[in-house]
Amino acid sequence: MSTDGYAHTTRAVALGLAALAALGCGKDLKSFNTGSDDRFEGAVVRGTFVRAGVAEGASMCLSLDAEKLQDAPGHISTSDGLFSRTPLRPIPQMWHDPLSTLSFGEGRVQNLVYAASPADGGPEDAMVIVSLMKTDDVEVRVVRGAPREDAGAGPTQLFGVFQLSRLKGSCSF
Repeated sequence: MSTDGYAHTTRAVALGLAALAALGCGKDLKSFNTGSDDRFEGAVVRGTFVRAGVAEGASMCLSLDAEKLQDAPGHISTSDGLFSRTPLRPIPQMWHDPLSTLSFGEGRVQNLVYAASPADGGPEDAMVIVSLMKTDDVEVRVVRGAPREDAGAGPTQLFGVFQLSRLKGSCSF
């Protein structure tokens, strides 16, 4: 190998190690774990321009196991009955796709994308985006479908943003 090739390879390895070290210096996701004595809970953002198919004033509870984000991350419940201890289902292929690095907005440590089956019994799952925040809070977005001209032809559109904080005790709904 030439001196130039060796120097280039050495630089590439050093940059790769630096990138891995920078990722390792990020927030420990284990701090987002909930147990039997706590949960994340909060209300949906008010306003029909950021809410559809979710009751005004609805709240959400989230249990989360940050050590099992790829296989059994936890479950969600909402006070309006839309979800009731509904498991967050990982999408295995997502972890090997650039979507696993989804980044939007300031203050997020990591965004995670899951599927969940609403209690309305419809055939369509909802997409659930869980944002772990630098403030140690969590935002959860629930998304399903888009408005349709033939409103009766498909599942109810869902869109809601829930701002959750850690609270003591188990979920009451």
